[in-house]
Amino acid sequence: MSRLLKTNKPVEQTLNELLKYLLESKQVSAVFSLRKVNEKGSVDYGLISDINKLDEIAPLHPVMPANAGQLLGRFTPMGKPVVAVVRPCEFRAFVELAKREQGQMDNFLFISYSCSGVFTLKDNAEDKIKGKLNGYWEAAKSSSIPEGVRNVCCSCEQIAPLNSDIFISLIGEENGKIYLNSKKAEKMLEGFEIETEHSEFDPAILTDILKERAAKKKELFSKINTKDSGLDGLIDIFGKCIGCHGCNTVCPICYCTLCDFDSFNYDYNTPIMEKELEEKGALRLPPDTIFFHLGRLSHMSFSCVGCGMCSDVCPATIPVADIFKKTGEETASMFDFIAGRSIDEAIPVMIYKEEEFPELGE
Repeated sequence: MSRLLKTNKPVEQTLNELLKYLLESKQVSAVFSLRKVNEKGSVDYGLISDINKLDEIAPLHPVMPANAGQLLGRFTPMGKPVVAVVRPCEFRAFVELAKREQGQMDNFLFISYSCSGVFTLKDNAEDKIKGKLNGYWEAAKSSSIPEGVRNVCCSCEQIAPLNSDIFISLIGEENGKIYLNSKKAEKMLEGFEIETEHSEFDPAILTDILKERAAKKKELFSKINTKDSGLDGLIDIFGKCIGCHGCNTVCPICYCTLCDFDSFNYDYNTPIMEKELEEKGALRLPPDTIFFHLGRLSHMSFSCVGCGMCSDVCPATIPVADIFKKTGEETASMFDFIAGRSIDEAIPVMIYKEEEFPELGE
């Protein structure tokens, strides 16, 4: 049974007071949150231990400068847990990393919320977000998709991580509501001077936006049809790739210290190039861009959390996130798997079953 904080204050003010209490009472070592960098509205992620610096945070600001799940996966255990305010896709990314022993859930108290999406990094860099914020929050209150958020945000249906320690209901709410969902959260906030009552979040409040997002996803997926076009279709999509590997760098699920695609195995090899040039008469440079994307798809597509970072950083404007989202959902659905849904839900490729997919034959 969850507990609802009984307060009439704006949700961001209550959240700020909650974080200050956790830090002041030494329940946590630090607060991880988005914070304001300057008066123009630029934000970054910060790890804050000084209670006076909590006035700088902007935990609900609709920008994702990096996937927080990836950043938190690099933490080594601190003396006490860190309280982390993250978006649903960031929380799910960390859950997937924890399954791969790239993080520990016990190191954190996670706060997440029903998410209306984030604006692009380009809009943030060009200082275009200020003028969109009022429309964004009005859309959240009315359970509709805000204009200008990332493509994958428009089609995301995993928007309410009820398995986080603390969940904030923002979509469809006038002021927002804060639920304590775990014993860890209840224990840490025992001395917090806001009354609570037993109450469960009602997912029905998300019905309208989920219908709108399902329609957007259908529209998005209809534009990505590599099944019929085969290799030619992949060449058309990924042929613009310049080989920067930016999508790999920002992906929270690609955690290898040295990716094979960045190793010497894929350096230019003159004897091999000369042999291939003799056989084919022409070579594409940089080489292996199609192989790179296919390799990533085969390695982690079913654990893609649809954060959209890959598309956002692509200098060639390839819809990487859309392709991974579609491929990942199709793959994961065969196993009834949703990336990051539960820490106890094993990754399909890590499970051996003697009999599987009998409909495909021997």
